[in-house]
Amino acid sequence: MAEAVARHLVAAGILVDEDPAAALAHARYARRRASRIAVVREAAGITAYHAGEWAEALAELRAARRMGGGPGHLAVMADIERAMGRPERAIELSRSPEARELSRSAQIELAIVVAGARRDLEELDAAVVALQVPELEASRRDPWSARLFYAYADNLLAAGRESDALQWFVHAAEADTDGQTDADVRIAELTGEPLADEGIEFGFDELDPGGESTGAADAEEEADAAAEEAADIAAESAADEAPDSVAGNAPRLPADPAADTADDQVDEAAHGVNDPAAEEAADIAAEIAPDGASEVAEDAPTGGGASEAADHAADAAGVNGTPAAGAPEEEDTAAKARDEDPTGSDATAAEPAEHPADSTSEHLPAPSGAEPR
Repeated sequence: MAEAVARHLVAAGILVDEDPAAALAHARYARRRASRIAVVREAAGITAYHAGEWAEALAELRAARRMGGGPGHLAVMADIERAMGRPERAIELSRSPEARELSRSAQIELAIVVAGARRDLEELDAAVVALQVPELEASRRDPWSARLFYAYADNLLAAGRESDALQWFVHAAEADTDGQTDADVRIAELTGEPLADEGIEFGFDELDPGGESTGAADAEEEADAAAEEAADIAAESAADEAPDSVAGNAPRLPADPAADTADDQVDEAAHGVNDPAAEEAADIAAEIAPDGASEVAEDAPTGGGASEAADHAADAAGVNGTPAAGAPEEEDTAAKARDEDPTGSDATAAEPAEHPADSTSEHLPAPSGAEPR
């Protein structure tokens, strides 16, 4: 039985701050099994006090005092009397002989309770005086300093001494390293200023199921989007500068009548249609040297109308032995060479043309679908 009682007392001590009701259940079990032991009754009284069971707590603490002797928990008993609406009894307990037997820490706690009882009786100045003990020194850092400074400031505020109260709330905040009071909140209420950490959000990277932080995932998505945009820009740029076979699939620039006419003329020439534009193209080709014309004819695509267009261009340039119709007489060097050399020597025909090969692009129409440079 003793072991079971001890386990329940330990459970009560563990749960008293987090779950006072559960702690009280354990304490009550221990009291039923060992009601004649002072320490069990004392533990039951303290647990009932935290659970707000005032009458039960006071009865258990009185029983513990009778069985064990000594001052017991006078400050707790006085606070219970005050909670039950009997502040006069709280003051009487502070005047009892047992009060002089208390430790200094317990005496400070009893003084704080008595000051509260004076406030309950609307004796505000007496409440302030009750806490003017030697330990009320702003520079001191005793275990009870934060609570003493806070209680003194609270009673000063109740007495209408707001500036003094603010000063002692500051002292309480400086002494409160364990978070026993809400002195910072009271300072903010009196000054109208926000707390030091108000409005500050502490962000932590949350890990996704894959183990990567959300910040890294967002950065990766932004990088992918930037890469896609760069690829689109590069594709558009390449389409603008691509030849007809590629640029034909790219979006066209705004309609240009001249470019459309050039497209039609090239298509008609490729299919062998007898068109003035095709004849003009033949005349231009005739101006090019036979070697250059041969290269144009040989590089032309074979099959269908494209082959016929290549043959036509070769005939126009004199590659097949037929002089171009309408070619300028002073520029037809190949024809003059044949007239002057009836032996048919090829030496004259190999003479270079008057126009260099790199000037060919200046005489040909712009590629279809491309903007003139």
